[in-house]
Amino acid sequence: MIRTLIVDDDALVRLGLADLLGGDPGIEVVAQAADGLQAIERASAFRVDVALVDVRMPVMDGITATARLRALPDAPKVITLTTFDLDRYVYDALAAGADGFLLKDTDPAEILRAVHLVAAGSAMLHPAAARRVIDRYHASGGPAASAARARLERLTPREREVLALLAEGRANADIAERLTMRESTVKAHVSRILTALAVTNRVQAALLARDAGLAG
Repeated sequence: MIRTLIVDDDALVRLGLADLLGGDPGIEVVAQAADGLQAIERASAFRVDVALVDVRMPVMDGITATARLRALPDAPKVITLTTFDLDRYVYDALAAGADGFLLKDTDPAEILRAVHLVAAGSAMLHPAAARRVIDRYHASGGPAASAARARLERLTPREREVLALLAEGRANADIAERLTMRESTVKAHVSRILTALAVTNRVQAALLARDAGLAG
């Protein structure tokens, strides 16, 4: 069962998300919060696997809350949910450690899919945001290609193969099929890759791989 926390200052949005998530037999809503500070308190009081966090909130905004949530012991994964399709929110959310970024008008089935994917260790970006993140990341502050390549030298050849497919947005099962290995082995490789590259999630690893020229 995936234990979730809903963080949004709009009570109607919280109610709608709670109804949506509660209708999935594999998801349980264990707590709700109206701002980022409450989110920290709720996540500290309840074991949370995935937090869905709004960006614009009083008291503490969602970006700050995401960084604080990711710093907790047994930190929950975070999916940023916002009404505002603004690039800077995407970058700030990823930098804070978010594993997903979706707009609130995303199809309900895709929101449920995102919760399952993120809980399983994958990542999910709204399609319209993903391309802009990649394009502008290179043009506005991503690490130099040489530095990125140097970091990738910490990986074994097999880990680089896994990372290249990960950077294409492929799930563990797909990577396992393509490289003829067990899915559990892929998970172990991904965990090692994140540690070796000093990144917190698959999105950041993918961006680093693209900056190094490992993936198109």
